Amino acid sequence: MRILAKVALGGTALAAIAGVALAFAAPARADSAAAKNDLVLSLGLLKDGNFNAARSYAQKAIAADPKWGLAHAVLARTFLALGDGVGAESELGRAATNGFDMARGHQMLADAWLIQGDAKRAMAEADKADPRFGGYATRVTAKALALQGKSPDAIALLGELLSVDPSNSYAWSDLARIRYNAGDIAGASANAQRAVALDHANLQALTLRGELVREQFGLAAALPWFEAALQRDAYFHPALIEYAATLGDLGRYTDMLAATRRALAARPGSPQALYLQAVLAARAQNYDLARSLMQRTGGAIDDLPGALLLGGTLDYQAGAYEQAIGKWRELVGRQPLNMTARRLLGAALLRSGDAKGALDVLRPVALRGDADSYTLALVGRAFEATGERDWAAKYLDRAAWPAADGVTPFGTDDGLAVLANAANNDPGNPVAAVDMIRGLIDAGQSGGALDRAQALAAANPGAPAAHLLVGDTLMTMGRFGDAADAYRRAADIKFDEATMLRTVDALDYAGRRPEANNVLALFLGQHPENVAALRLAAHWQIAARDWDGAIGTLEDLRSRVGSRDAGLLAELTYANIGAGNDDDALDYGAAAYEIAPMSPAATDAYGWAFYAAGDADKAKDLLEKAALLAPRAPGIRWHLAQAYADLGRNAEARAQIALALGGASFTDRAPAQALLKTLG
Repeated sequence: MRILAKVALGGTALAAIAGVALAFAAPARADSAAAKNDLVLSLGLLKDGNFNAARSYAQKAIAADPKWGLAHAVLARTFLALGDGVGAESELGRAATNGFDMARGHQMLADAWLIQGDAKRAMAEADKADPRFGGYATRVTAKALALQGKSPDAIALLGELLSVDPSNSYAWSDLARIRYNAGDIAGASANAQRAVALDHANLQALTLRGELVREQFGLAAALPWFEAALQRDAYFHPALIEYAATLGDLGRYTDMLAATRRALAARPGSPQALYLQAVLAARAQNYDLARSLMQRTGGAIDDLPGALLLGGTLDYQAGAYEQAIGKWRELVGRQPLNMTARRLLGAALLRSGDAKGALDVLRPVALRGDADSYTLALVGRAFEATGERDWAAKYLDRAAWPAADGVTPFGTDDGLAVLANAANNDPGNPVAAVDMIRGLIDAGQSGGALDRAQALAAANPGAPAAHLLVGDTLMTMGRFGDAADAYRRAADIKFDEATMLRTVDALDYAGRRPEANNVLALFLGQHPENVAALRLAAHWQIAARDWDGAIGTLEDLRSRVGSRDAGLLAELTYANIGAGNDDDALDYGAAAYEIAPMSPAATDAYGWAFYAAGDADKAKDLLEKAALLAPRAPGIRWHLAQAYADLGRNAEARAQIALALGGASFTDRAPAQALLKTLG
């Protein structure tokens, strides 16, 4: 490849500008001293990472001397730094028209075409670059290869460049971005750190470092990196978009809106900024505004996952169910593990009358031991619609009181032979390998699954999904401590919700609740808006009898998810009972029971609220119903026993206590045994 011969002769990120500046001392056309001064300032600002200011001064130089080709070339370079390929191409054309030697501009024109998405044309143009600018040209070629799906070739090419030019900060950040997109988060993080260390003005590296820190350590930890980029250039669009999205996830909506407005000032009509504003509008239930903002994007980001999710939601809210189904089906096809998209698609299909389609979409989620009640209820209703009453009853029963079996992988309906055949026919396909391992787990062949999972993790040490798979396998084998270690290796690379829940679950099963609490607290410190983490924290606060803490957490949750979540209202009932707030407990218990009268949790909570308020008779009726709905729940038996005891029905109370004590998960053994003694 001809471009490889150029690597040793060039390579810094601003090599093109350095070459351009060689002609600065004697420009063909530069009659204005002001133009010269402005161009010097532009070059300095470009080097310092203030790209928008550099563009402004280059434009001033052109205004002072419109026929100066070099000024047009420098302006083109600022456009490239800002990600404007069209603007850069136009300015390079003007530069050539006004005397700039395009033998020094092939690498810049290649970059402009690459930004516009024309990888093949970019590679052809990069191959024409002068050897002085070989490093820049090689970077363009590597990114073009990655854009064509040839990431290994791109990584190898950048590796060759860095072997002869190890101080090339932009090559390191390009390598980091390609590895990040390929799922090698650990490798990407190391490369991004190297890029920033070499050049603190590399805004691409600073922004990427923020994205990676957000993956590894959380939302709050990422903010300083985006802020560091914005301190260099307050209107650097990529950093503003990532900054705004992170602020939104942290619940800092006013700051998020301000960041999106700056992004729109930097790049008028920015589809990404308009999308984020649409998300804000949708969260505020201003769906008309959200739709208007999405329409203003002109369809530029319609195929992105977030836009598909939001677009489908807006279509569904407007009654355009088929359009919503189309968007969500596309999203599930791209992201089969996206449970939110599956739930939405399943609900829409069921509403449209396609019960079988809903079952196909929801089954992988419903097969999980920790499936949520909403999904289970959807599956139950879908089975009802297909006339399969027995299956409907099974899932509706689970929906009434979903089992908390921990975080588990998706179930699979494909046979092991089918999965093995797919993996063997495409040994380089990680998706097929993962499916095969999950198939072995489902088939009870944990040993074989573990061997394959560990081999996959060894081959992909920077990919968190590989370590999660090892942990999942160890969990099925009952090796909870080892599973926690595997999950922690994944968390060191990417500390997201799924990894946190798995780690906490494994530590809890291993009897290491304090460590599990620390992991949860660390995650909440970085993701204070995360609903799953808040639910878990509240549940544990109730278990620890931290009633006031639980009430605070649950009220925070209620402000986010609304007041139609029966499980949340039931937990608020229990927490208020513990805190002695009997009136509030009755109100929450009544609300939970009204929403889900067949839920044993809601029924028990409401009955227990009556008991706490001194009405054992009303409590008994509800608690008896709860016991019928969930006959193997020892906590309900214990509540019913106390109501019977207060009503003088001692024999029945003793029977209920015996049933409660027979439950392995029953935690109130001492008070139950003490009451049993008093009953004779």
